[in-house]
Order: sequence, then C-alpha cells, then structure tokens
Amino acid sequence: MKKKEQLKQIIRDFHLSDKFDVKTRNLQPPISSTKIITLIGVRRCGKTSILYDMINQLSSSIDKTKILFLNFEDERLDLKTDELDLALQSFRELYPEQNLSECHFFFDEIQNIDAWEKFVRRVYDTISKNIYITGSNSKLLSSEIATSLRGRTLSFEVYPLSFDEYLGFKEIAVDLYSSKSLAYIKNAQQRFLTDGAFPETLFLDEKYTNQTLQEYFNVLLYKDLAERYKITNTVALKFFLKRIIASSTKQISINKIYNELKSAGIKIGKNSLYEFLDYVQNIYLALTLHRYDKSLVNKELGEKKIYSIDIGLNNATEFKFSDNIGKALENAVFLELKRNHSELFYYRDLTSECDFIVNEKNKIIKAIQVTYDMSEDATKKREIRGLVNACKNFELTSGLIVTYDNEDETVQDGVTISFVPFYKWIVESI
Repeated sequence: MKKKEQLKQIIRDFHLSDKFDVKTRNLQPPISSTKIITLIGVRRCGKTSILYDMINQLSSSIDKTKILFLNFEDERLDLKTDELDLALQSFRELYPEQNLSECHFFFDEIQNIDAWEKFVRRVYDTISKNIYITGSNSKLLSSEIATSLRGRTLSFEVYPLSFDEYLGFKEIAVDLYSSKSLAYIKNAQQRFLTDGAFPETLFLDEKYTNQTLQEYFNVLLYKDLAERYKITNTVALKFFLKRIIASSTKQISINKIYNELKSAGIKIGKNSLYEFLDYVQNIYLALTLHRYDKSLVNKELGEKKIYSIDIGLNNATEFKFSDNIGKALENAVFLELKRNHSELFYYRDLTSECDFIVNEKNKIIKAIQVTYDMSEDATKKREIRGLVNACKNFELTSGLIVTYDNEDETVQDGVTISFVPFYKWIVESI
C-alpha cells in the first residue's frame, strides 16, 4: 500500500473510532491558545493520555473530521522528514471542504521523525495555530523545544499521578468524616508510598508491578540515556543511576560516586559523571533541589539534594524506599510541591534545616518540614527547630509539618506550627 493511501486509512479510522477510554488528570492544558502545546515529562507518566483527553473534549464540541491525530510510534507511519507533508496532503484530500486554519493537529511522539520541528513550525506559521505535541522526553526536552520552535510553544511538565489523582483513578471516595472512606484513603496512602504512581501500574496485578517498573528503568537507561547521548560505558551509567536513585532525599556527591566506581574498578572521569547528572535531570528520572541562598550564583552552583521522579521506581530497583517510609513521604511531598510551585528550595542555617521553602515573586511564602514519626522527643524538637528557624528568617508566622498520620498544632517562639497527615494535606488542598 502506498504511503498516502496508508495515511488516509489511519486518519479515517481515527475519525470513525470511539472516544479514547482515559481518565482525566488535574493538568488541563489549554485547547485554544494559539500556541503549540507541548507535553513533556518522564516516559510512561501519562502524556499521551492527556492528549487523548484533550481530543475527547474537542470532539464533543467540533466535528471530529476537524481533528488530525497521528501517533508516530505506529509502525505504519514509517515516514522520512521529506514525507511528513504527505500527512497534510492525505488530510486535505479526505476532507477538501475543511478550512485547515480551523483544524486541530495532534502529533504524538513526533520526535521519532528527524527534523520534525521544521515541519511543525511550517504548519504553525502557514496552516493552523492549533497544534499539540508530545514525545518521549529523551528527544523532546523543554530546552530543545524552546530553541527549535522559537517561542511558539507553551510547555507543560507531566509527572506520575499526584495522590489526589491516585485516589480518583482508584475510585476512592474522599470523605474525611467517614470512617470507611478514611480507611480506604489511609490504605491508598500506604500503597502510594510503596508502589509509586505511574498510571499503568495502578491496574496491574501486583506481581507484575515491579517487573514493569524495572522495564521502565531499562528503557530509561538504554534508550533515553545510552542511545540518545551515545554513552558506551553503560556499566558506569547503570551504577551511577542506581546510586542517584539511592541518594533520593539526600545531598548528592559526585566525588563520592566517582570514588565508589574507582574502587569497583570501573573507569570513568568526573566530568562524565557531571554530564550524567545533567542527563538524568533532562529525562526527568530524578530532580534536584537547590539550597536557598540570596546569591543567584550560589543557588545554582551550591549544595543540592536529589529526588526520584517516582517512589515505586526506587523500590523496583536497588534502593528500597519501602525500608524507610519517611524518605518516601519526603519524596512524595517534594513532587507535590514541584507540581504546584515553580521555585522550591531547602533551607539550612548553622544549627538546623528545613526541608522545603516556597518562593513566589521573590518572596518566601511557605516553610514545610516532613517527618514520618513524631513519637521521639528528639526528632520532634529537631523538626520544630528547623521549621521555626526558617519561619523566623523569612518572617513567616506559621509553618507546616507533614506527617504520616499525626495531627496536632502548637506555637513555638511566636510561630504557629500545624502537624498534618500527608493524605489530609493533599485532600484538603484539592
């Protein structure tokens, strides 16, 4: 079958198909913004499903034949760069009556085609402003998009499910005054902090969850990192990734990892390890948190901690978050804050530390600690001291300690401190 005829069949089959069976996420990108909408994030986090949901919404208000949807991971779309226009030609020939400027173009995994950005730019400049793209983040990074599409885009970061999305996907009713609902919520919190929240894993038989997550890890390792960045020393890369994951919620030390590799007889330069760290962040396998400093240079070049993109991914590899639920809790709070706030830091002075402070418009507006167990007086005093010191430094009158299941309130040195369980903090902020 000739390529154009194949394209026509794919396009027509889409128009005759039922709506996509997907669940709605909290992230709702605009449908009519006159910008190229780009969804970026770690592999398998749900970017394509969000695209499907947008198509469902559109097809409820416009004729579906005004929507062109192509998934470039479909093996039938074996197109070269100079053949991309065949998609437009096929669409025009199927629907010659359509005004293409009013049509919406959805390109899933378009990065599989070399020089795809030139095609998208041309469509945007000469045909339609309604363009939506996703892709494997190994080839479709925000920095690349900003450069290649020159300010024409609105990019949205997609993460694995938040806890309230997790509850929604599990169809758990949220009623904190119902003992039955609360029991389900607490059980879901335990699973969330053990298995993580990649959407696919919620509906797998439990015995396949770890295997699936290990497959995710291997794809990230070999395809998104080794293949993309042409890394031949995959032994060092795999060791590095597992050490980064094991360091979740802690400060990272490239020098320490270098010495461990050296002791294991694995040769690699420190500069390569620093490059690896950049790559890991590029593909969203892990994210860094900088220590707060008034100096922008010190913020960027100073100390930083590392957090995993998903708790379950940690538990499926070498490092077991399930052995330390407190670290899983801190990682979960970090991801929740990262979804909702553009500037996040940790704070440390000479005597204490605060896990998270939130900056908005050059002003610190929140200080948050995370602790699993408040039963020991020494732990409680340490966490309170770090939070109070941060609040006083930034002239905040209140602070928050997110716990696993403890709830309380106290006043220390004029600072009101609320102890709130993770599930309640999430549910009450919905």
